[in-house]
Amino acid sequence: MSMKNYMMRPTALALAMSLIAASLPVQAQQNNPSGTRRQPAVKPSTPVTLNFVNTDIEAVSRAISAALGKPILVDPRVKGTMTLTAEQPVPVQEAYLSYLASLRGLGFAMVDAGGLLKLVPEAEAKLQTGSVSIGTESRQRGDQIVTQIFKLNHENANNLVAVLRPLITPNNTINANPGNNSLVITDYAENLQRISRIVAALDQPSNTDIEVIPLRNAVASDVVQLVQRLSEGGSGVPGQPGGGGGATGGTSVLADPRSNSLIVRASNPAKLMQLRAMIAKLDQPGIDASNGNIRVIYLKNADAVRLATVLRAAFSANSAAAGGGSGSGGGNSTVGGLATGGSGNAGGGNSANGGFSGGNSSFSSGSSGSSSSSSSGSNASTQVSAAAQVNTGGFVQADPATNSLVITAPEPMYRQIRAVVEQLDSRRAQVYIEALVVKVDVSKVGQFGVQWQNLFGSVGIGTNYGSSYSNILNLTAATAVGVDSTSTVSIGGALASGALPQGLNLGVVKKIGNYLTLGAVANALEQLAGTNVLSTPSLVVQDNEEADMIIGRNVPLQTGNVATTTGSSTTTPFATYERRDVGLRLKVKTQVGENGTVRIKVYQENSSVVDGTSNNQGGATLDKSAVETSVTLEDGQVLVLGGMLKDEYSDGEDKVPGLGDIPLIGNLFKNQSRQRTKSNLMIFLRPVVLRTPENSNQITVDRYDAIRAYQQEVQPAKTLVLPNTGAPLIPEKPASSPILPTPPVLAPTQPASEPAR
Repeated sequence: MSMKNYMMRPTALALAMSLIAASLPVQAQQNNPSGTRRQPAVKPSTPVTLNFVNTDIEAVSRAISAALGKPILVDPRVKGTMTLTAEQPVPVQEAYLSYLASLRGLGFAMVDAGGLLKLVPEAEAKLQTGSVSIGTESRQRGDQIVTQIFKLNHENANNLVAVLRPLITPNNTINANPGNNSLVITDYAENLQRISRIVAALDQPSNTDIEVIPLRNAVASDVVQLVQRLSEGGSGVPGQPGGGGGATGGTSVLADPRSNSLIVRASNPAKLMQLRAMIAKLDQPGIDASNGNIRVIYLKNADAVRLATVLRAAFSANSAAAGGGSGSGGGNSTVGGLATGGSGNAGGGNSANGGFSGGNSSFSSGSSGSSSSSSSGSNASTQVSAAAQVNTGGFVQADPATNSLVITAPEPMYRQIRAVVEQLDSRRAQVYIEALVVKVDVSKVGQFGVQWQNLFGSVGIGTNYGSSYSNILNLTAATAVGVDSTSTVSIGGALASGALPQGLNLGVVKKIGNYLTLGAVANALEQLAGTNVLSTPSLVVQDNEEADMIIGRNVPLQTGNVATTTGSSTTTPFATYERRDVGLRLKVKTQVGENGTVRIKVYQENSSVVDGTSNNQGGATLDKSAVETSVTLEDGQVLVLGGMLKDEYSDGEDKVPGLGDIPLIGNLFKNQSRQRTKSNLMIFLRPVVLRTPENSNQITVDRYDAIRAYQQEVQPAKTLVLPNTGAPLIPEKPASSPILPTPPVLAPTQPASEPAR
């Protein structure tokens, strides 16, 4: 008898005796496995004795199955022995939990699939478990694999994945579902109870407090920068209304120019109290807080000269509307906290408390309220001309050198001006314009003809045609050269001096006296030509600005000349020329809407000098195609601006009347030509709005990599007979370095006596 069987018998006997004491015929159960489901289970409170030492896992599983009254299916991959003992009798449920703990240590797990217990390897348990619970409370215990779904109400599911993943056993899983902000965890039931308590503790409402702090003396957009810098090392970027401010460690500060207040969010009440105290210390009257303070606003994006003109016109119009009288009754009104009064029929205005005068845009700073203006209220709405933007008087002046505004105004009016400046001094979007010009030309030409002259002796009978190619008379004159011994001119040279037609030419040469002439010439030609031009100009333009790009040549075109005749010769002492840009031109002006649409005024031109016309007496001929239009596109949309499709056909026939109409033989008495030309031109446009530096950098890197790839394609090939000189190649742009390369340092010149290496 083997040691294994020897040890299994007393352990099985011990369990059997305990089950007999509980009035359960376990031995009969084991002898009749098919009747396992019909045997009653041991009562949970009935104690059993565990004494399995190095017993086969399958045998122990059968005994536990009998005690529970539930079938346990053992996976064929579950092999080995286990030890399960207890010094004192324990209830059946505790015996089952001890059994699961021992299996977990061996790398196996129990899964509940609809009331059927399955013992499988731990790595497979997460795929076979059928027990799924929802909520933060898990009713199951022990080392059984279960799946639990946690629906979060406050915390982000993706944030908790990183926190809980180290707490999950290696073979089990945790996943986040962003759609309904939930976690799906498959693990041991005992571990899920601990994770449930952690999730319940973390899924709590945010402790951050939000408070709106109105400012009485300071300007919100100024204070927000200081608060952000002082609170946990903020970046100091001023917060925009409705946008993100400086957020560090759960602390955010935003400025609301409309109400001149700060919106503060802190991670805890103590931090909020600290920020409130800091803001109270900063919200103090200035050293010179009297009316007529002079302040300087440094602009970040807008142009100071343009913005000053807009502000003077806007606030002058408000002052005029408030200061002008309304008929015979007069009237009083308030502009920006400054009371102004109208005085009746005259329409003049009186201003109090250092307000604007009713007649112009200058600022009057009297504190007694007795300042007045003699100008009419209607003149205040007149806009300041662009030529006088800097030198004119007024409460807003521009300093172009520092791109800043100098404002002279009391505190209430300054706050209004500052709020307008904050909204206008925003980063304008840029637009990357990419055009596509496609031109395809195809032409097909066919010619056939026969000419003859003096073919039958000296009889002057022949045919010649004044078509586009040379006729036989011109060719005969070119070949009429002497053939005596003193002649140095060859027939080939004579033919070369003429204008032979293109294609196949067959000629019959005959001699008349001492001269060679062409008796007949036949010409056949079939010509196929095509051009395919693709141009992709692109440029970047700021919103509401105009950009113009020209790629081509500046060629001289003769516009006139003066001819002088002296005797039998004519000379041209001087001529006048005009230089003109010829090539590809793209001119655009963009306007970006808030909804992402782009309105573009575009002018696109493609011009070139026709071949062979540069030296014409009347001047060169230009081939030009242009389109000028205004379109509206979505960001990134491709739109065809226009195009032209041209299909031309022409034919011609020169023949001898009557003879040319004879079938077959008539081809000897005529010349025929046919030509068909197709021309296709299309222009496409695509705008891409660049609102952030990241968008601009993405386009730049893409174009940079493309041009570098083109340079790599045209690098000289290595040969054995030529040195490898290389060709210019821009460096590969690192992620955190400037695009433009550093100029190379010239190497020192080698001494003449030292050979070059």
